[in-house]
Amino acid sequence: MFQFILLGAAGFVAPRHMKAIKDSGNQLVAALDPKDSVGVIDSYFPESDFFIEFERFDRHVDKLRRRDKKIDYVSICSPNYLHDAHIRFALRNQAHAICEKPLVLNPWNIDNIEELEKETGKNVYNILQLRLHPAIIELKNKVDNGSKNKKADVDLTYITSRGRWYFISWKGDIQKSGGIATNIGIHFFDMLIWIFGSVQNNVVHMIGSDKAAGFLELENARVRWFLSVDGSNLPKEQVKKGQQTFRSITVNGEEIEFSGGFTDLHNASYEDILNGGGFKSSHARPSIETVFTIRNSQPIGLKGDYHPFVK
Repeated sequence: MFQFILLGAAGFVAPRHMKAIKDSGNQLVAALDPKDSVGVIDSYFPESDFFIEFERFDRHVDKLRRRDKKIDYVSICSPNYLHDAHIRFALRNQAHAICEKPLVLNPWNIDNIEELEKETGKNVYNILQLRLHPAIIELKNKVDNGSKNKKADVDLTYITSRGRWYFISWKGDIQKSGGIATNIGIHFFDMLIWIFGSVQNNVVHMIGSDKAAGFLELENARVRWFLSVDGSNLPKEQVKKGQQTFRSITVNGEEIEFSGGFTDLHNASYEDILNGGGFKSSHARPSIETVFTIRNSQPIGLKGDYHPFVK
């Protein structure tokens, strides 16, 4: 049984990590969040210690380490801009880190983390759960075994309606979240690069606080992408059904059905890590570099090969 601690216990994704820790037969011994709305812990680890101040949490973890009750893994579900600091906290405490995406906001942060990994002998794992989705694995196998004579034409569309709270929270602050391409797009960019190869060209057609769109030329694909948290961008069919989210990937006009199968991907991610696999900082780097470029690009408007939703 491994000993876990968790940072960001009140966050949206934290219960998935708690469930994965429990279902893998391990123990959550302490959790941290400045907000105290963490009753969800009772469903998984009611005996876990809980802290709202990082300083007291840090002291507690240090005491455990000195009493030979050291922490094996630190699960990080905190806001994006804190990931780098919390990964360093894990490594300094001689524990492996399991971090939500994006791993960090800037490419140079990965360089520093990799240095610390070498110094401490501990690993940093990024949750890139789409790589474990059966439909996505099937698509990758199809591309890997298919003809490379012509690049695939890919359209990525992801619209997930968010209310006014989103822009008041850290997610609406580009310095803290990295902006919309980073916050809601990073796992899709990682998936596409994993399947179709490295980025050869990166063009941004539009970018704002609630939506962004652009074009990526990969080794084996030409990708038009559109991301939005504006519910008015939802297709009429989704609105009629009362759905708040629209997720679509087409390859050469063929829809890739991957709307199901998401519920247990965090469990699968933990299983993979605990069995000696997992996705490390080197796996995360290409998508971090891609969204960093997007965030710092000057949009070109309605020029070139742009996603139809841009209009």
